[in-house]
Amino acid sequence: MNDGEKSVKVESIPFATVVDALQQTSVFAGTDLEALKGFGDLKRLTVPAEATVTKPGDPVIFYWVVLRGDLRAERIEADGSHTLVGTATDGGGFGEAPLLSGKTQMSFFVTAERESTLVQFDAEQFWSLLACCPNVRKTVVADMARRLQTYQVEALHREKLVSLGTLAAGLMHELHNPGSAAKRAASQLRENLMKMQELGLKNAGKSKTPEQLVCMHELLSHTLNGGCRLAAMSSVEQADAEEAMGEWLAAAGVENAFTIGPVLVGMGFDRRELDCAKEAFDRESLSDALNWLGSLVSSVTLVCAIEESISRISELAMAVKKFAYDEKSPSKELDVHDSLQSTLTILGHKLHIKQIGIEKTFAASPATIRTRGSALSQVWTNLIDNAADASPSGGRIEIATWTEANPDWLAVSITDHGEGIPPDVLPRIFEPFFTTKPQGSGTGLGLEIVHRIVTQKFGGKIEVTSEPGKTRFVVRLPLSGATQAENLTSPVR
Repeated sequence: MNDGEKSVKVESIPFATVVDALQQTSVFAGTDLEALKGFGDLKRLTVPAEATVTKPGDPVIFYWVVLRGDLRAERIEADGSHTLVGTATDGGGFGEAPLLSGKTQMSFFVTAERESTLVQFDAEQFWSLLACCPNVRKTVVADMARRLQTYQVEALHREKLVSLGTLAAGLMHELHNPGSAAKRAASQLRENLMKMQELGLKNAGKSKTPEQLVCMHELLSHTLNGGCRLAAMSSVEQADAEEAMGEWLAAAGVENAFTIGPVLVGMGFDRRELDCAKEAFDRESLSDALNWLGSLVSSVTLVCAIEESISRISELAMAVKKFAYDEKSPSKELDVHDSLQSTLTILGHKLHIKQIGIEKTFAASPATIRTRGSALSQVWTNLIDNAADASPSGGRIEIATWTEANPDWLAVSITDHGEGIPPDVLPRIFEPFFTTKPQGSGTGLGLEIVHRIVTQKFGGKIEVTSEPGKTRFVVRLPLSGATQAENLTSPVR
């Protein structure tokens, strides 16, 4: 073997020559190797520091026992970074996971941290060891279980960080929009208040007739009682009303007629309500009075816009908090509809960019399950995000919930109308690290973790059907809760 400038020395040796060394390892501790002295030849590897023993894609899989040395196993991520997935040191073994799981090629880089000596068993020799040596078998299985648990914890944590990163990118845009809207409204509100002050001071010395006071009181009552409930009109109706109001104000000699006209229409004023002002005020005073009214109406509208923007920011922050911290919450009733809506909120920007419509049919009753934490936000995020990726611009995603009896299940379906999943790919979509996305666009962990959360954490089921133009995921969760499933999988939280 040759790893660039670092050469790995491989030599064939009789099994009998390494029996004493193997019995000093944790793998073979307590095992009588006398019966294996006719085992045949083994490979002994001398690996220089920083040399690679095996790499992703190698077609032959072995089991190694470390006589001396330190090795690390690393996975290459989509961005080119390395993630440590395991280590092996003096007396330890590694390589059992690919063999026991039926892999046909290696998935990781294995590199020596210092000069190391290994004994290599091929697949046939590995299975012979497991068949004849109970202590070896027990150690190998325990090592695999430990490594699998470590991998699950790391993979779940990494995928959640990836999901949060995806959401954060959209969240920044979502926060920018209401933040900018609130800033613009506050700036305009300051201008309105200054204008109202100027007009108030200008007319402070002019006495008001009873008719003027009654008219302005009625117009003020309309403005303040209207609150944020603006008039609902079609685009054509609103344009016609604004033009008519502007023309009426201009004919009455009101300055800024076509600026304050749309504001008054938006608050639901019509020309008949303003007739009292036209009759009660002279031409100059009418212009000042209605400009003052227009500034007040505009200010109320701007306050409504600021309130709506802040509510939107608060809503986004709460949605992210639910996603990030529900795992730490005590046992509780979890509303699946609320969980779905929170996910849609923080994915809103991505859906808006592609102009994807969401059709919701929330028919589940009850819509709550008993659980500790949720992790469901991660399920919905992956499924809806994938559906958005698969959907064409201007497409739609359908989300439906319902309840089923015998047994009692709460079901959620998420359907997109993209190209569909090819039949040869469909059986593999829940496999770890399997992805059809371009390099750097997917980890291959999303659907595997979705499957694990649904089946192991919640004791539920997930199914997928696909054809050109329609892909449908159906998640079924037991209404009785998932206490048992959670206890079985508590290490992966």
